[in-house]
Amino acid sequence: MSLRHLAITMGDPAGIGPEIIVKAAQRLHDRIASGSLRLLVIGSNPALEAARRKFTPGLVISEVTEGDANWPALAAMQAGPEGEPILPGVLSADGGRFAFQAVDQGVKLALAGRIGGIVTAPLNKEALNKAGYHYPGHTEMLAELTGVRGSCMMLAHGNMRVSHVTTHIALEDVPKRATPERIRRVLDLTHDAVTRLGLGRAKIAVAALNPHAGEGGLFGRHDIDVAGPVIAQAVADGMDVVGPVPGDTVFVKLRAGQYDAVIANYHDQGHIPVKLLGFEIDPATGKWNDLSGVNITMGLPIIRTSVDHGTAFDIAGQGIANEQSLVEAIEYAELLARPARVAVAA
Repeated sequence: MSLRHLAITMGDPAGIGPEIIVKAAQRLHDRIASGSLRLLVIGSNPALEAARRKFTPGLVISEVTEGDANWPALAAMQAGPEGEPILPGVLSADGGRFAFQAVDQGVKLALAGRIGGIVTAPLNKEALNKAGYHYPGHTEMLAELTGVRGSCMMLAHGNMRVSHVTTHIALEDVPKRATPERIRRVLDLTHDAVTRLGLGRAKIAVAALNPHAGEGGLFGRHDIDVAGPVIAQAVADGMDVVGPVPGDTVFVKLRAGQYDAVIANYHDQGHIPVKLLGFEIDPATGKWNDLSGVNITMGLPIIRTSVDHGTAFDIAGQGIANEQSLVEAIEYAELLARPARVAVAA
């Protein structure tokens, strides 16, 4: 069977999506030319072509349709009809519409086996809602389009891999959502993902919800009464899991390589350490000038990775957007799309 394409959904065409897509394709050109990587961009072809002409004029991207029997190694597919011209940095309903239609098309192609997975460029939630698609973000959209409940997010930067029990909910609701069933679900998905990435041992730590893992009950009993028994059962089932590990040390240990992944309880607990390391700051200006990191959605019937940043309307079309996160997201999608590796004891 020939190598399947990975689809890159453009996200909002008014954001930096078109720019980082053509820049990433240019960086990966040798692999595309050799046939070891195949990419299908889904979104607004005019927006992609404008970015190609402006930033990578030597790059050749062939326009294709779903009905074409064979696609070139680097191809573009129109997600929907064009409306008014979409301008860089200008929020519009059409931008939100294209963001949804690209993902919808990508999911259909993935479920049909035409592509090996999807890599999503950023969308704008306001534009998405303006177009009539009322999702908090990509993750919830993908869950509905694939008919799946119980997916979860992993952020990755270098050896920092962090899964999340909860994400976009109020902090006060976290203990109610961090149930034994949910914790075990995230544990199982994380173990599977780490194994598929070829890391072998898949040693996972569960971060404590409360300070000092509850300090014997002085600071709460969730880590003792809820998370503790789940971890014990996972160990009994043969998984290499430790915890709950206090949140103020667990990520230091992860960075030191003591674990392959950490499970965080809520959005900021997991996002802050990964983004703190993934964003490079220019000390002279105080502005970030580089970023690295990938968002992986686990528990879907398809492979999905994403950049770990937003649409950046303020710099769209200026040629200063950095494609590093997208390149990493493509590489992660390739790894996850491979058959799962089975670790062999030494």
